Amino acid sequence: MASQIIREWSGINTFAPATQTKLLELLGKLKQESEGPRPVMVSRSRAGFTLNIIDTPGLIEGGYINDMALDIIKRFLLNKTIDVLLYVDRLDVYRVDNLDKLVAKAITDSFGKGIWNKAIVALTHAQFSPPDGLPYDDFFSQRSEALLKVLRSGARIKKEAFQAASMPVVLVENSGRCNKNDSDEKVLPNGTAWIPHLVQTITEIALNKSVSIHVDKNLIEGPNPNQRGKLWIPLVFALQYFLVMKPIKGLIERDIENERKPAWEKRDAAFRKRDFY
Repeated sequence: MASQIIREWSGINTFAPATQTKLLELLGKLKQESEGPRPVMVSRSRAGFTLNIIDTPGLIEGGYINDMALDIIKRFLLNKTIDVLLYVDRLDVYRVDNLDKLVAKAITDSFGKGIWNKAIVALTHAQFSPPDGLPYDDFFSQRSEALLKVLRSGARIKKEAFQAASMPVVLVENSGRCNKNDSDEKVLPNGTAWIPHLVQTITEIALNKSVSIHVDKNLIEGPNPNQRGKLWIPLVFALQYFLVMKPIKGLIERDIENERKPAWEKRDAAFRKRDFY
């Protein structure tokens, strides 16, 4: 099949200047969107097992949640299963803020609270010297606790449930300045060989008892609006009957009983009653 020939759109010059300006503005937006960061899946096979890693773009842009990036991620994950979520942040950050909470909320709203049972926090830039001579493990512990607290708040998960899930926090350092041990493994300042530790943690989370998250159309688009409230219809009818129809029916029956009847109708009713007994 012949390759497609792309020609310069010279005909755009025939439009009015105002139209040309608007078209070029819109085309610029489309170009920016097409060149924007998108999820990328990398697959590697070894020992009969295939590991699929999906690298997603960041959710923050200009101090806000990038809803477009979030939508792109969700649609990329359609019909895929999330066995492990790696929530990546930096170790060398001294505080958490509202953005961390918003990111956790966005993830929860998109994939449900259950995804945090399949989550690992990965802190990068782990070849880091804490300030003021603070011991490395103490700084790591403080940073982890602060981040986990804000994630729990953003995910709207009760403290007891979040603690029971025991989300692990791992350290990552892939720069050339990372130290190595005698086995030529990259090690952190606390002596941990971080790659085996990371893979071990991923394995434990993937095999835990929590259900993996399957991303289907309902998860992405939400429930069918035509189905909303249908479960309540029988209850509504029941309430209408007991609160409206039944009292009205009783009032009508009492009105009929109390209605003044002509003498001939009373005699006829009395005869029927005697015949019945």
